[in-house]
Amino acid sequence: MTEYLAVSGVSKRFGGLQALRDADFTVAERRITCLVGPNGAGKTTIFNVITGFLRPDTGHVAFRGNSLDGVRPQAIVRSGIARTFQNLRLFQDLTALDNVLVAMPDQVGETLLPAIFRPLHTATRQRRARDAAHATLNHVGLAARANDYVRNLSYGEQKLLTIARVLATGAELLLLDEPASGLAAGALDAVMALLRRLQAEAKTLLVVEHNTRVVQQIADDVLFLHQGHLMARGTPTEIISDPALAEIYFGGAL
Repeated sequence: MTEYLAVSGVSKRFGGLQALRDADFTVAERRITCLVGPNGAGKTTIFNVITGFLRPDTGHVAFRGNSLDGVRPQAIVRSGIARTFQNLRLFQDLTALDNVLVAMPDQVGETLLPAIFRPLHTATRQRRARDAAHATLNHVGLAARANDYVRNLSYGEQKLLTIARVLATGAELLLLDEPASGLAAGALDAVMALLRRLQAEAKTLLVVEHNTRVVQQIADDVLFLHQGHLMARGTPTEIISDPALAEIYFGGAL
């Protein structure tokens, strides 16, 4: 049976730093898999390898049985994988709506000739794109902020907007880099509810997360990465209650 996402023997070195060391794991379809581990474990690096921002020194990544080796990030998004970033990477001087629009594939404005020779068709496509962007914002609870500049949104709202942008790509596998970090209790609950809702809508999520409460409440599977290598895999309870992993992750008791 073909694995949904398979990371096989991936290693990556930056000078004298071994960021990934024979990382090997799979992600099951329509499940929420949390990727945990101490700072410097290689979690963001593996995201960068999966999404084509970095090429591994050794090893392979495959999605639905198709190799992603050497595939450019844009093509990986078109194949059905999209990701967020720790530092959000939003356009602060654009509205929330425009931030979603720029993430949508096959924008009518990407080529000049249709706008000149088929203006009515172009206008129709632009209207449909805006309607779709509004629907995406509504889906994450930001419909009322559609026309507000990103710089005026709260941090929690900006986190939701990063999720709206990956949804706008149409991807089925979402790689979310610390979507709950820095959030107050109310915003945290909203993000967890959204992630569970996306799973119910047939999305697959691979989530980097440090908050053990979040991991316990949303994860179906947990991957524990340490020094660039997969050290353990299990349920949230199995991983969090393992004293050896707790010593590595927390320096002692939970």
